[in-house]
Amino acid sequence: MTLSGFLVVNKCAGMTSHSVVNRVRRLIGQKKAGHTGTLDPFATGVLPVALGDATKTIQFLDESRKEYRAVMRLGLSTDTQDCEGRILQQREWQHLAHDQIFRVAEQFTGELQQIPPMYSAIKQNGVPLYQIARKGEEVTRAVRIIFIASLVIEKIELPQVTFCVNCSKGTYVRTLANDIGEILGCGAHLVSLARTASGPFTLDSGVNLEQLEEIVRTDTLDEYIVSARELLAHIDTIELDDAAARRIAHGVAPGPGNVLFGKWPERGARVLLERDGSLLAVAEGNSLESVRLLRVFV
Repeated sequence: MTLSGFLVVNKCAGMTSHSVVNRVRRLIGQKKAGHTGTLDPFATGVLPVALGDATKTIQFLDESRKEYRAVMRLGLSTDTQDCEGRILQQREWQHLAHDQIFRVAEQFTGELQQIPPMYSAIKQNGVPLYQIARKGEEVTRAVRIIFIASLVIEKIELPQVTFCVNCSKGTYVRTLANDIGEILGCGAHLVSLARTASGPFTLDSGVNLEQLEEIVRTDTLDEYIVSARELLAHIDTIELDDAAARRIAHGVAPGPGNVLFGKWPERGARVLLERDGSLLAVAEGNSLESVRLLRVFV
């Protein structure tokens, strides 16, 4: 049986995101699958896996906001900014008061600048930074603008601090912990990281791989699959006539005269093109008379 849709996997620590997808493929007998956002091997939590034709819609999902629960260890800085790295520096943390930690954490909200870590998949001149870092080299990285909607200290048991963060896509939480540690003057690194939400995907709807085995055995997988159409609800929809639906299959974009109902998109705005409830394509407004087809599904 060929499935199409999204399955939220609660990733366990110690696995790469790629290995989780491979395991899902084997368990459900699905060749076509992919994940929407990488989690570091030591991290756990929400890993959305697209199945079948839903892989074509990954780029159109709204995963602009992420939520994490993290634990940082004060007093130790590592080269990876997490527990898997080599210790670079050890500093005193015993003098820190709880209110001081709260005050520093308050500085890390709103629009911030962040320098991505060397141990990341970001490419520089076509080479992933982690490959450069493994050679013992360091290069200048471009500053990124990130947004932290909220950062809440949940528990302080020094030298560990547990916090929850709601942030923009592309934020490195381990860099966030490292930067907090530097402001505190003691350094810090992440000892655990759990993604609790990624856009519309939440941990509450996730299943771990052991649970997935039982779900497949009892033939109840359909209950856990979310359709791609449901997850694209943030994009406006246009219903087209039969003639336009046939032409889209050949890569021909519709015009305003083909619209049965729905609002023609403004320039640069995305729109779903449908016929009788079936998703035909995602398009982008080009002018008052045309759209540009971004992805065709028929």
